[in-house]
Amino acid sequence: MSNIHPTAIIEDGAIIGTDVTIGPFVTISSQATIGDNTTIDAHANISGKTTIGSGNHIFSHAVVGSIPQDLKFSGEDVELIIGNNNKIREFTLINPGTKGGGSITQIGNNNLLMGYVHIGHDVIIKNNCILANGATLAGHVELGDNVVIGGLTPIHQFVHIGDFAMIAGASALSQDIPPYCLAEGNRATLRGLNLTGLRRHLDRDEINNLKVAYRELFESGQALKERAEKLLETTKSKNVKNLITFITQSKRGIPYIRKNING
Repeated sequence: MSNIHPTAIIEDGAIIGTDVTIGPFVTISSQATIGDNTTIDAHANISGKTTIGSGNHIFSHAVVGSIPQDLKFSGEDVELIIGNNNKIREFTLINPGTKGGGSITQIGNNNLLMGYVHIGHDVIIKNNCILANGATLAGHVELGDNVVIGGLTPIHQFVHIGDFAMIAGASALSQDIPPYCLAEGNRATLRGLNLTGLRRHLDRDEINNLKVAYRELFESGQALKERAEKLLETTKSKNVKNLITFITQSKRGIPYIRKNING
């Protein structure tokens, strides 16, 4: 049994799972699918072709699946897919994809999107990410697993952020951030490893491997991709290999400050 408030407007064709709670004045489109054990609070709006998994909580006044904020959009068949056990807080806005970006915006599992977060078209967010209040992701941004974005931080379109990375609050990010790293500033640059996050998930030996790799990559004074290729030949750490692969595949560049080791 689901608990649906009598003032909610659910269009014919919408699929509602079991044990779903839908609050007052919620609107749900005909193409929406709402998974089991999901709660949608008062005045939230679920638009378009939106699939929401199980165990999610969508808070009041969130707008999920409204058309992309892209002037090229002209009514194409686009989609938003949200996984399981996410928390989407008040006044968050999530857009579906566009034809030019693959037509899908996708959010994984166990993410927390705090109040007033904006998720633009064709964004991909994996699992266990936290986006603090007012974080803004432009179109085509990609986040790995366990990423943390501080409040009031805009992310430029097409930026990729690797696993376990953290972007400090009130930063402005326009380039790719490798996995395991911490970035801060306007424009944001690397400030070191995200050691707090790493200590929660990796053992000491792997953290030490990443510390050594970080120094060699970003503090040696050598060309970054050249140094990455050399380090790949010697490392046995899967996390260091992940870091190097991200760097060598980056298309927007890595915002680090090259140090002059000769003074």
